[in-house]
Amino acid sequence: MSNMKVNKIFIGGDHAGFELKEKFVAFLNEKGYEVKDHGPYSAESADYPDFAHPVASDVESTDGTLGVLICGSGNGVCMTANKHANIRAALCWNKELAALARQHNNANVICVPARFVDENTAFEMLETFITTDFEGGRHERRVGKISC
Repeated sequence: MSNMKVNKIFIGGDHAGFELKEKFVAFLNEKGYEVKDHGPYSAESADYPDFAHPVASDVESTDGTLGVLICGSGNGVCMTANKHANIRAALCWNKELAALARQHNNANVICVPARFVDENTAFEMLETFITTDFEGGRHERRVGKISC
């Protein structure tokens, strides 16, 4: 079992995720996490790859970190982040999926579909994701087979 102590969280998204991202940043800061906000910094139309790539790059290169990406469907940011070799980005729409993404898949980025989950569910997913550990064991072998 891996008990990763999360010391920093990288976050980003697009215009559809802007409002929720701002609330997530405030929540994470309040909980004592160091947060690096990669934007966007307004609700003006924005291209999710411009923010998802920096989040994924930072998670890849910084031990003890997780990423949070938010866009309308969650799909665009998830596809973008998963282009990075050492990223395991998971699209989640409830806290059970967020827990399983960490426990079984050692996901290091959660992707939130801002237009398809209510705010309460989004916060439950976020908190579950950042506080759940990877179980290792039989899952370690499987996760090891993800990268090609």
